[in-house]
Amino acid sequence: MKRTTDGRELILGGEPRADLLPPELKAARQGRLLRRIMSIVAAGIVLVVIAAVATVSLEAGRAQTRLAAAEARTTELLQASARYAEVRNVQNQIEMTSAARQLAAATEVDWRAYMAGVRASLPSDVTIQAIAVGSGTPWAEYEQSIVPLYNPRVASLTLSLTSPTLPAVPMWLTNLRTLPGYADAHPGSVTRTESGEYVVQMVININKDARSNRIAGGQ
Repeated sequence: MKRTTDGRELILGGEPRADLLPPELKAARQGRLLRRIMSIVAAGIVLVVIAAVATVSLEAGRAQTRLAAAEARTTELLQASARYAEVRNVQNQIEMTSAARQLAAATEVDWRAYMAGVRASLPSDVTIQAIAVGSGTPWAEYEQSIVPLYNPRVASLTLSLTSPTLPAVPMWLTNLRTLPGYADAHPGSVTRTESGEYVVQMVININKDARSNRIAGGQ
């Protein structure tokens, strides 16, 4: 049987209950529960930190192992490289020598063979009295002529020729065209000596086709 008075529910015949615990005991009980929960949380945090430290330490150990292996490999390669250092030095010297030979031979002309060709193009009674050779070097090109009719050249021959008869200079110039590397040729002065011979000064300009190129790489 229930009856409501003054806004409160009145229960009749219910089990009587009474909380006789002092508030201090309730607070102590709640404090122990809170401390237990905090201990569990702290233990969990400690476990997480320990796991993280262990993972980092393990990865650091692996990285150290890889580093040690790399250093050992580097040392091994350096030792192997040191054994072949002398071979590399010899190879470098060979390459430098080869490059120097190619550079030195870049402007080489076989003058003996070339003069034989010049001699063959002249009449048999013509004598070569003097020869002056001008040519470039591997470091500097031969100076070009300021005469407009002269073709590009890499070398030149200045000849002093003696002929017992009146020289047929135009025919000589025509014969010179068969020489390898012929650029052009021009007569200089023609004089007659007291003995009746004729002295002809002649300049032969030579282009790069006259170079021997006997060493591969020569230009």
